[in-house]
Amino acid sequence: MGVSVARIRVLVVDDHRIFAESLAAALAAEPDVDVAAAGSGPAALRCLDRGAAEGRRFDVLLVDAELGAGPAAGAAHPAPADPEAVVDGISLVAGVRRAQPALRTVVLAEKDDPHRAALALQAGASGWVAKDCSLQRLLAVVRGVLRDETHLPPALLTGVLRELTAARKHRTDSERLVESLTPREREVLRCMVAGLGRKAVAERLFLSPHTVRTHMQNVLGKLGVHSTLAAVALARRAGVGPAEPAAGLAGDVVERGGQPA
Repeated sequence: MGVSVARIRVLVVDDHRIFAESLAAALAAEPDVDVAAAGSGPAALRCLDRGAAEGRRFDVLLVDAELGAGPAAGAAHPAPADPEAVVDGISLVAGVRRAQPALRTVVLAEKDDPHRAALALQAGASGWVAKDCSLQRLLAVVRGVLRDETHLPPALLTGVLRELTAARKHRTDSERLVESLTPREREVLRCMVAGLGRKAVAERLFLSPHTVRTHMQNVLGKLGVHSTLAAVALARRAGVGPAEPAAGLAGDVVERGGQPA
């Protein structure tokens, strides 16, 4: 009786159909690899959900670095709550990492980009490889990430380490600024991160709108920023999450002319 070989389930996600189908076909020729392909982030998430529901979870996700490239591509995004909101490869990596932590993700790129590669690793990717690499190289990466290895092209290592070090310093500086806030100011900041404006924050915290405005101005001053949007961006870098939604309270305008509404 032959020994059964554990099969590797791979999902290729690329909105260039010919490339996705060609890569899927090449991988499927391997005796221990099962492959499927998806043409967008939302389609990939539906495929992952279907596989999980059927008890046939995917092991590795191969994602195009420029998936859904548009104005948002190249920027860091938080993991989206709405799957349909996934617009680019980095956001997909982050969303998948949160939904299925055991799934390993490898980003496929047309060019070396230390900044984008660092963003991918921060989002949860286990590897970054060139689209034009050999099939043998790609298979080595796929098998390697399943052993909890991280794979980067040697030419990218120095640049990625520099990016990660800078990001860590930036995050540490942001955390230090947030720690300077009073407990009440941190509550207000979390409401700002949640998208609540002055009136909604006042209702949420049982404060007068005037008091909330004062707290918001103090938050901006202590964080060294001049707008609510900048404060929210800094808070996110520091790991500050949004205030939990309260029934019956909807967010209103959070910024008008660069100042708290």
